[in-house]
Amino acid sequence: MQLMRLGPVGAERPVVRLNETTYVDVSDVITDYDEAFFASGMPSLRDLVAERTASGAIHTFAGERIGAPIARPHQILCIGLNYSDHAAETGQAVPDEPILFTKSPNTLVGPHDDVRIPRGATKTDWEVELGIVIGRRTSYLDSVDEARDAIAGFVLVNDVSERAFQMERSGQWSKGKSAETFNPAGPWLATPDEFDDVMALAMWLDVNGVKRQRGTTATMIFDPWFVVHHLSQFMVLEPGDLINTGTPPGVGMGFKPQVWLAPGDVMELGIDGLGVQRQAVIGPR
Repeated sequence: MQLMRLGPVGAERPVVRLNETTYVDVSDVITDYDEAFFASGMPSLRDLVAERTASGAIHTFAGERIGAPIARPHQILCIGLNYSDHAAETGQAVPDEPILFTKSPNTLVGPHDDVRIPRGATKTDWEVELGIVIGRRTSYLDSVDEARDAIAGFVLVNDVSERAFQMERSGQWSKGKSAETFNPAGPWLATPDEFDDVMALAMWLDVNGVKRQRGTTATMIFDPWFVVHHLSQFMVLEPGDLINTGTPPGVGMGFKPQVWLAPGDVMELGIDGLGVQRQAVIGPR
């Protein structure tokens, strides 16, 4: 299934995407794609969609705003330097275990919402990433295989980063990751059964029509199941939590000379099976 949320900011309603043009509205039965929904295991959603599709209760996309496919999560966790070719472009060693940092949950926005450069920023960067959404309360998983049952689905995210805050302002990376609008997500969450192989998905990102990132999840160092198992040894993962799993090469920081975002720029990005995003970059408040 492909789960989406449509509507104005703060008033999104849950729907299920059928194809490029149509969807089934489930907002009369499901309050939101939130912690309670994912904790329920989504037991009746597939049957509900099948019934409504068979009865013709299908709607056509008509230019309505697309929100992030999940409600604000309990936490957004991020894995740094998780692609071997990205580590190489930044001149850093491949990590022995996942590097963990966090983003503020209120960075989450829709896939086509504007990205705002924060005050004082000088080195704002882009990062196309595969996101994991947790499907059940998870702690101390016994094996990597067990992590498969803890994943509700996958989502396209843009882990927007302010490198000066991240690298030059001391302390933890979160300073450069947590500005408002810094985590566009969507357009949909795809359940795991939508993929033959999550570790073979092409990824790309362009800025102003210029090719910047090209990669594949095949070069991910720690796969999604390893990441979930690993994190469960250190913290409790809640249903609806989002994990950003790292980015392939082509970030602005990796170019010589380095390239940074500016107001008026447009980012477009996508991952196979997870759709396409488009964000305009705007200036500080």
